[in-house]
Amino acid sequence: MEAIVLAGGLGTRLKSVVSDLPKPMAPIRGRPFLAILLDELIAAGFTQAILAVGYRHEAIRDYFGDGYKSLGLAYSVEPEPLGTGGAIFLALKQTTDTQIFVVNGDTYLGLDYKTMLMAHLEEKSALTVAVQKVPDASRYGSLDIEQDHICGFFEKGRSGLGVINGGVYLLSCDLFDSYTLPPVFSFETDLLMPYVSEIRPLAFPAKGIFIDIGVPEDYARAQKLLANHSFQAGQ
Repeated sequence: MEAIVLAGGLGTRLKSVVSDLPKPMAPIRGRPFLAILLDELIAAGFTQAILAVGYRHEAIRDYFGDGYKSLGLAYSVEPEPLGTGGAIFLALKQTTDTQIFVVNGDTYLGLDYKTMLMAHLEEKSALTVAVQKVPDASRYGSLDIEQDHICGFFEKGRSGLGVINGGVYLLSCDLFDSYTLPPVFSFETDLLMPYVSEIRPLAFPAKGIFIDIGVPEDYARAQKLLANHSFQAGQ
């Protein structure tokens, strides 16, 4: 299996606690958060990852080089911020598989990647989204799901229990071919949302830990939950 890891985040909201580092390099008890994500990919059976990088990408390359443990690494460097969609589109040029996972470099999600791949292939889906049930979806915006497919979106601010986008995608490499998109675009707001009825993304439930380290309070929570990182994929 092969993955694109979106690792170009500026970490603006983390500046008060993590300065001058790409967000995925924020330390968790002395280890970069990105190392924990790559450990999860290795445990799940991935052999190759393309790191989609931008801001301070030298810090990531200097730490990880061309490989991390058994995982081969390549780098897709944005010449300027391209948005999540633009970053994925650029990184796809270096992939070799026809079905590619995309993982957010600032989010930990306990996920069974192999079962997600099997569901994606069985459904012959162009896009499968890992979804997570949370007690309060107001920060993220929730998903409208019918018969295991995403059919709509509820905006942020709607409080209470909800199912949200967990930040892991599995997509066919030709997903972008049917759409005219600008060089800089958001995968979520410029592709997924306006074309949801055409794409009919399959919703795959994640059942493990979910942490988005993008804000200081969740970054602090990650220090505790991931301190003794020994999770297996999907746990």
